[in-house]
Amino acid sequence: MGTAAERRKELGDFLRATRARLSPTAVGLPPAGPRRRGGLRREDVAALSQVSATWYTWLEQGRDIQPSRHVLDALARTLRLSGTEHAYVLSLAGYVSLTEPAEPAARTAPGHVQRLLDALVGFPAYAIARDWTITGWNAAYLDLYPNVATVAPEDRNLLWLVFTDPYVRDLLPDWEVTSRRFLAEFRAEAGPRLGDLAGSPAIQRLLGASEGFREAWQDHHIEGFTSRMRVFDHPVAGVQHFEHHRLAPADHPDLHVVVYTPAPANDDETPATHTSPPAPSRLRPELH
Repeated sequence: MGTAAERRKELGDFLRATRARLSPTAVGLPPAGPRRRGGLRREDVAALSQVSATWYTWLEQGRDIQPSRHVLDALARTLRLSGTEHAYVLSLAGYVSLTEPAEPAARTAPGHVQRLLDALVGFPAYAIARDWTITGWNAAYLDLYPNVATVAPEDRNLLWLVFTDPYVRDLLPDWEVTSRRFLAEFRAEAGPRLGDLAGSPAIQRLLGASEGFREAWQDHHIEGFTSRMRVFDHPVAGVQHFEHHRLAPADHPDLHVVVYTPAPANDDETPATHTSPPAPSRLRPELH
């Protein structure tokens, strides 16, 4: 896990970035004057949260102070944090377990998880470890994203591929939105481990390789995963619509199984139902 100093720095950076994004009018204050940038001032946040401006400044600066949960709850209300963001702030301040699994993240999905992926015939599916290494996939996902089988094992990380592989950028019509959402989900899940991850070779390599990642990393967005509609523009099959789901095996909670199921092009349509799984053919473009 990250050191206490690294967690304090991340907490301060996150609070500062969130404060800068929040409009004064959103919290009942007059609009910012023409000579001042948008966002709340530190003094605004402190007053609304009923803490001293000096103390709040120290918190943003990452100084060695220990905020109470009551104060963090007040800051969460002032900054209009989502439930995921609130939990993230609490975790950085040490109000959840910081226990890290003793074993390193797996690089290959357990056999029973791979068999589950293979059983999802026609539905693109893959498994990722807690550091977002892709550890397994099925034939339908290989059809959707062929590079997963040929990329170097050390590069088979979802964040790395989303931000550096031109095939993925072309595959995602909404790449600008989706790539940032993935990073926001990654940060939310990393929580207190983010200090370690931020200094890891993988993140440092991304910061050096991708301008889009550097910009998104500085935003400090936090967002929990939700099942949602996804659109892919496959070079052979064309535009495909899926519903994006994620599951965690009970015996491997640090491993996530991601599944794409066929979905309508708009919310007014009803997804097609199947009386039996689609045939395992890599020639059926509608299942790519």
